Amino acid sequence: MSVSAASQTRVGVVQMTSVGDLDANYATCSRLTKEAAAAGVKFLCFPEVFSFIGSKDGDSVKLAEPLDGPIMQRYCSLANESSMWLSLGGFQEKGPDDSHQYNTHVLINDFGKVRSSYRKIHLFDVDVPGNMVYKESRFTAAGDTVVAVDSPFGRLGLTVCYDLRFPEIYQCLRFKHQAQVLLVPAAFTKVTGEAHWEILLRARAIETQCYVIAAAQAGKHNEKRESYRDSIIIDPWGVVIARLPDRLSTGFAVADIDLSKVEAVRTKMPISEQRKFDSILKSSSL
Repeated sequence: MSVSAASQTRVGVVQMTSVGDLDANYATCSRLTKEAAAAGVKFLCFPEVFSFIGSKDGDSVKLAEPLDGPIMQRYCSLANESSMWLSLGGFQEKGPDDSHQYNTHVLINDFGKVRSSYRKIHLFDVDVPGNMVYKESRFTAAGDTVVAVDSPFGRLGLTVCYDLRFPEIYQCLRFKHQAQVLLVPAAFTKVTGEAHWEILLRARAIETQCYVIAAAQAGKHNEKRESYRDSIIIDPWGVVIARLPDRLSTGFAVADIDLSKVEAVRTKMPISEQRKFDSILKSSSL
């Protein structure tokens, strides 16, 4: 089903510090959603693990639910009550077995219905320099499907956090699925965020000529985990057009997305018509 997109829409990007308490996190999300609605926001984007961050390995798997379970239905009701689209990702969706979950980006429309969902493809199995070893695949199963969906705010490309380091998924969203707005909810580590967060996001915006909305976790969640903080919105020319002034605060930043700017950038620099790499790959394969 196609959704007609308005040329300009007010969107918001949330920054928060989730903890190991479902009710406390929901209270924060509910408050921010109501404040955003009062500010005229029509689409609000929350960071990865918005609903829960555990202090022990495996905590998230224990509370993982299907998307029609009570945790997500609570957020569906929030979207409906606020008449607002919500980007929620990643959510701890029940996985293929009792030992694994999916890290799922869920898109809810203003009637409180799940419009689409994307299971994170690239899992964070990394030895962070000077920090610690992460093994997301120990408790999380990877997705295998690229997801783009029509909305009143343009065609949205759904991703999660570590996907950001793999430009191929964003190229696919732009050139094969015609995305206009890329969503990157994240909980980047402090070390990797300080080094790479903004530059990677701006690169994805520039090379795809898309808006990028990147909602971030911020600060210390517990004794073991700390996230880099910097929720931002970037335009198709790679310019940061919204961010929170306080990198540790809980709140949201607002920007007006103008789809005519997407088309203007693409018309003046028609990289979709000038791309050669796909044909080169085909011709060089034996």
